[in-house]
Amino acid sequence: SVVCPVYNEEKYIEKLLLFYKNAVPADKELFLIDGGSTDRTREIIMQHSLHDASIVVLDNPKKFVPFALNSAIPHCKGEYIVRLDAHTLYAPDYFEKILLTFKVSGADIVGGPMRAIGRSDFQCAVAHATSTPFGVGNSQFHFENYKGYTDSVYLGAWKKDIFKSIGLFDEQMIRNQDDEFHYRAKSAGFKIYQDPAIVSHYFPRDSLKTLARQYFEYGLYKPLVLKKIKSEIKLRHIIPVVFVLYCLALPMGLLITPLYGIPLVAYSVLLLGFSFFNKLNWMARIHCLLIYPTLHVAYGLGFLKGLLKK
Repeated sequence: SVVCPVYNEEKYIEKLLLFYKNAVPADKELFLIDGGSTDRTREIIMQHSLHDASIVVLDNPKKFVPFALNSAIPHCKGEYIVRLDAHTLYAPDYFEKILLTFKVSGADIVGGPMRAIGRSDFQCAVAHATSTPFGVGNSQFHFENYKGYTDSVYLGAWKKDIFKSIGLFDEQMIRNQDDEFHYRAKSAGFKIYQDPAIVSHYFPRDSLKTLARQYFEYGLYKPLVLKKIKSEIKLRHIIPVVFVLYCLALPMGLLITPLYGIPLVAYSVLLLGFSFFNKLNWMARIHCLLIYPTLHVAYGLGFLKGLLKK
């Protein structure tokens, strides 16, 4: 069974439907959960569903992803449930590799790494920044060559029985619902496995404003995730908020002692190194100088607000 939340996806939905129809195995079903699209998304889906009864449209009046997933999962008949995203491109053997990984790994949840690609210099810079330790810490699903057990995967495919054991997605999580679910599953003893043979490509945000909003929201909901599953607190979750607090105290700290500026100097050296010692073109490298701080500060500010949020 395949589930995919959609909202105003007329630019992408045709490719997604063609991928689904051509992919092996033939015995599958697709639930597209529409958050009230106002473009031609629904019309395009209905044209395909007229000729393919396995394509089903469900309504999601609450719009957000966890509501979409939770409305579709009870309808799924398959032993395995695979989540798709309309803004992602998938290898023709995507479903086959997922089924093979379930069989070989013995895991309960499987997926591939998040391979970001770009059409513009800015998107290429974001794709690079979000695949480096300086950008995202040791978050393994951002590293496309990592193979093995992990704490979360991109999008994800699940054995259906797992939902009977630990419940559905947490609808408080407008963001990070996949992280929360995977952390909850791992804490309950379920195994999560990443295999780079499961290939997809994702287009990241294409402006600093939208990137900052995305990472602020990631940070905003992360404390709620970690309060629920304390065993999954990692250093990478805490460093951005520590960095933000450090920057806020920088003027006062420098008045007390010039040594307070040493961490900022170290950060600047790392920023220059990760921005310029890579295979990007020069314009993309310059974009990195702004993208890295945007990732860190936006996430840190969101996390700080999330700590105070009831």
